[in-house]
Amino acid sequence: MDFDRRDPYPCYARARAADGLTFVPELDAWLVARDADVRAVLRDPETFSSANALRPDVVPGPEAVAVLGSVPSGRPVVLTADGDEHRRVREPLTRGLSPKRVAAAVPFITGRAAALVAGFAADRRVELMGRYARVLPGEVLGHLLGLDPAEVPAIVEGSYRSEDLVFRPMPVAEQVAAARAVVGMKRTLDAHVRARGAEPGDDLCGEMVRAIEPHGTLLSNLQNLLLAGHSTTTALIGNAVLHLLRRRDQWELLCERPELIPAAVEETARYEASIQGFRRVTTRPVTLAGTDLPEGAAVFLAFGATGRDAAAHDRPDEFDITRPPARHLAFGHGVHACPGAHLAREQARIALETLTRELPDLRLEEPVEMLPNLIHRSPAELVLTW
Repeated sequence: MDFDRRDPYPCYARARAADGLTFVPELDAWLVARDADVRAVLRDPETFSSANALRPDVVPGPEAVAVLGSVPSGRPVVLTADGDEHRRVREPLTRGLSPKRVAAAVPFITGRAAALVAGFAADRRVELMGRYARVLPGEVLGHLLGLDPAEVPAIVEGSYRSEDLVFRPMPVAEQVAAARAVVGMKRTLDAHVRARGAEPGDDLCGEMVRAIEPHGTLLSNLQNLLLAGHSTTTALIGNAVLHLLRRRDQWELLCERPELIPAAVEETARYEASIQGFRRVTTRPVTLAGTDLPEGAAVFLAFGATGRDAAAHDRPDEFDITRPPARHLAFGHGVHACPGAHLAREQARIALETLTRELPDLRLEEPVEMLPNLIHRSPAELVLTW
């Protein structure tokens, strides 16, 4: 079965229509594309381990590995841990990203959103991914972690480069440059943690220091938080603006009825999941959707496919912000549900509120190319005029 990372939806549709599961060589995994089947896997983390959730597509060369080795890394991180280890690294994130703490950050998010839009409002043209969608989430995470704002851009760049190293083929020189950016990010984070001393504080960083640092995996979990929390929200914002402007009636309706903005965020998440999927590996022989899987079998849980499943959603291929609320899997489910989902939703909500209020005449320049990335699916660029 052909699998196009820029447009995986035809493959998803064929997999949903097939009997049992479909093995996709490009993924080297069994594709789980139906909503009910993905939920069944997520409800059984003992049988379907997260150990391979982020298996690299690319193995960096020895030159880049040598650079990375100058700063120790530790495991587990929340995405790849199971059982008690997963609970230990997840709990500080749950506390640090609680609705109460997110609510306390809303004034900061609103202020920065307004300032970013004001910074290009007079230009009559903007590339939104670079000027807004990739900027705001990093600033918000920096605020929640208590980072120096001047250090945030380099830290965010380091998180992106860590993703490039394992998901994008690059020449040796570029691999080494990416590795140096990652090492620089880790050293900055390490200095930030050490500066807190014996009283790490009661913010998100403090929660992680107290719960994770004694086990020697703090830097890896901070890196994971920055990448997951930043890139996922960037994609959600970009995807929302893309699909609203591609359907002019939906954008105009949103401008007229801003109370629909939360529904527009949910519809975007359902229709174009930022995280298209994660892997799991079986810990024992198991039958899923009528397919017998041996121990050690790799499966790919396609969250992006479940949002287009007609068995779970009415008119699944139609983007409609007026549809009744429905459960989707864009933020996961069960013990591995995204602990930052509320924060991502708030940032997307505030982005749409700001853009519809300040720039209601936005127009989209086509064509728009999607990144060939299943971990964070979003437009490569989003050029807007008004």
